[in-house]
Formats: sequence, structure tokens, C-alpha cells
Amino acid sequence: MTLIEKIIARAQANPQRIVLPEAEEERTLIAADKALADHLADIILIGNPEKVHALAEKHGLTHIDEATLIDPENYERSEELAQLLCELRKSKGMTIEQARELVKNPLYLGCMIIKTEGADGQISGALSTTGETLRPALQIIKCSPGITCVSGAMLLITDRPEYGEDGVLVVGDVAVTPMPDADQLSQIAVCTAQTAKSVAGFEDPRVAMLSFSTKGSAKHEVVDKVIEATRLAKERCPELKVDGELQADAALVPSVGEKKAPGSAIAGHANVLVYPNLEVGNISYKLVQRLGGAIAIGPILQGIARPVNDLSRGCSVDDIYYLIAITACQAMDSRG
Repeated sequence: MTLIEKIIARAQANPQRIVLPEAEEERTLIAADKALADHLADIILIGNPEKVHALAEKHGLTHIDEATLIDPENYERSEELAQLLCELRKSKGMTIEQARELVKNPLYLGCMIIKTEGADGQISGALSTTGETLRPALQIIKCSPGITCVSGAMLLITDRPEYGEDGVLVVGDVAVTPMPDADQLSQIAVCTAQTAKSVAGFEDPRVAMLSFSTKGSAKHEVVDKVIEATRLAKERCPELKVDGELQADAALVPSVGEKKAPGSAIAGHANVLVYPNLEVGNISYKLVQRLGGAIAIGPILQGIARPVNDLSRGCSVDDIYYLIAITACQAMDSRG
């Protein structure tokens, strides 16, 4: 069974309530129909009912009626949610009139439904920018306890079973925080290890904090940041298996790890890689994908108290379907 098949099976075993606030977008609706047919999740669609039903008829979608369909312009809970949103954002000067308008915005409405325990996660981005996806999530759902920075993880599936977890690596941050400080980098380490557990199914995440130095082989302030982040990650999560600073070969190759970092339980055996900054992370995963032939799945947003994930506007139906399964796996974990 492949990794994505395992993720789908876990989602099917414990269906979560996933909001798709871009229900009037045809790829989203087709993916929702497939997810409903496969019992992947309980789907909540937000959109104009006439437009949704017309699209469903156009594409011959036979399972859309199994979804909960919410019209943002005529939702019976709109005033209740507007009052709550106004209370949540009153310190930022929000008025009740502004809140009433915002809860008509499907992305805000979906996050308010999650906030009031009516759903477990949300996916958007087929029509919306990353900023439009993240803004309501951070304003309403907020970050997980003890976390102040959102990051993005990527699943890298390679044909090299000697590396990572039978060829699978979970890496971060590849999507959100350009220049994390030591504290933020420690948070990224903890969150990426958690994603490795909840999404990739790793029973034993082993985290390498990457650098161009291994155990003092080079001196620089950016190396010092990684060393401090490693210390903070251990302090933040004492049970986390983490070591750094490690070069990539020392993290992945046992013989190199033994030579460069003797005595390290992580060196040569890492299955989770934490990049020192977003520039390194984004460039390296794309090189591994394009030159090395790895399959890259993500980014998977992490650090939000309930999962809210962002699609590329160029996404396919399969991309949306798989992200529904991934979000469901995150939701199980976030609910404990």
C-alpha cells in the first residue's frame, strides 16, 4: 500500500467534517463528489445552491446531495456567528456591521463553523490566494497552544528506501515563514514532526535540524541559530527526537552520520528534515522533485489549532481529493 493509499484509508476509517468554501468552483465540486462517493469525509460545501446544483448536473455528479450545502447569503446561523466574530475581533476595532459582512465571505464563514465545533477542517485556494486562506484562520481559529508561527510541510516520496522512512521524508518549512528566528525554527521542528505522525503515519519521527555545518564544523551566526533552535525544540517538546546542527548527508547517510556526528541517534537516520529558512526549503524540495524524481505532496499547513489547508490555484481534482484526506488526518490529531 502506497503512502497516499494509507492516508486515504485512515481518513475513511474515521470520517471528519471538512469544509470546502469554494463550492462554486468546478474542480472543487468534482473532488467533493469523489470524496463523498469514497466515504473519505463528511463534506460541508459553501456556495450558492442554484450554482452548485447546476454545476453538479453539468458534470453528472451523483453524490453532491450527500454533502451539507450552506448558502452564505441565507444561513440561519449568520447573526449568531457575526456576534461571535465581532466579540472575537473587538480588540481590533471590528463593528457588528463589518462582522455581518465577513460571515457572508465563505472563507470566514467556514472558519467560524470550525470555531463553533461544527466542522473539523477547511480547504481553499483553488480560487483564493494563500493570504485569503490564512487570514480568517489566524484571526478566528488561531495557532495551536504554544505555537506562534504557521509553517508548511511537504511529503517527499522517493525511490530510495534506505533514506528516511522507507524512502519517505517529511520536510519543512517550505511555504510560509521566510526567515524564522531560533524560536520559530524550534516550533517548525515540533510541528513538522507532528505532521509526520498524523499525516505520513510515522510512529517514530526523527528530526534533523539542517545547516551547512555539522556539530561545529563551521562557525557562523546562522549556524548558531540552528543550534539554539535545536535546544529550544528539546525544551519545548522533551519527548521529541531531534538533533542539530547537521548537514543533509550527515542527517541521511548512516556512514556519514557516524563519521561527522558520532554518538548522535539522529545522524544518518533522520526521517524529518527542518530547513534553516524558507529559501533553502523551497529551493531544495523543488530540486529533489525535478532532478531526483521525488513525488512532492503539499504544502501541508501546520501550526493552526484546527487544520486549514491551502491549494494552488492551478490544482487538479486529484490534488483537492488528496488534500481532503490529508486534512482529515490532521483533524483527527488536532482533536486528540
